[in-house]
Amino acid sequence: MKPEIDYTLYLCTDRRIMTTDKIEDSVELAIRGGCSVVQLREKKCPSKEFYEIAMSVKEVTDAYEIPLLINDRVDIALAVGADGVHLGQKDLPIQVARELLGPDRIIGATANTVELAVKAMKSGADYLGVGDVFGTLTKSGTKHITLDELKEIRQAVQIPVVAIGGVNADNIALLKPAGVDGAAVISAVVGQKDITAAAEKLISNFREA
Repeated sequence: MKPEIDYTLYLCTDRRIMTTDKIEDSVELAIRGGCSVVQLREKKCPSKEFYEIAMSVKEVTDAYEIPLLINDRVDIALAVGADGVHLGQKDLPIQVARELLGPDRIIGATANTVELAVKAMKSGADYLGVGDVFGTLTKSGTKHITLDELKEIRQAVQIPVVAIGGVNADNIALLKPAGVDGAAVISAVVGQKDITAAAEKLISNFREA
């Protein structure tokens, strides 16, 4: 059975910018601040190292009963028993990932147009990561979308939508009118000196908008 996920504050990891020595510490502090789902997103990481990191992070997410998703790597998700994966447009097709993962794992998909969003939903995605909304320094080659486009995507699908791309405490409230289910954050949490307080502030600003 698929886990129920609260997408309000969706954490993506990034060891390049985190302010802790260990990634599992970064994740734990973020969860204490209210991050409700964690995506392990470590680009250019050898498979063995990725596996070891995933095992360490999963110990933390399991302890707090927080879903762990793996970016791109279906094999790593299977190897560590993660709750699912997040797939970009250049990753494995959703249908193939579903065959490998089975019916009870979460599969998220990246989409930045209504057409791609609807296609992902019909292919079996459980949620969508939609952006780049505000501009991002942690991912290159992204396509900017407006808040109006974000709202159009939200209205076109019947699965949760998470906004991503440059989300921070100053702009997260602007997402509320689009009707999204939550926001994905990287530097706005793991790049902050007080990770827990940063997460708490983001959730507060989003919920009070």
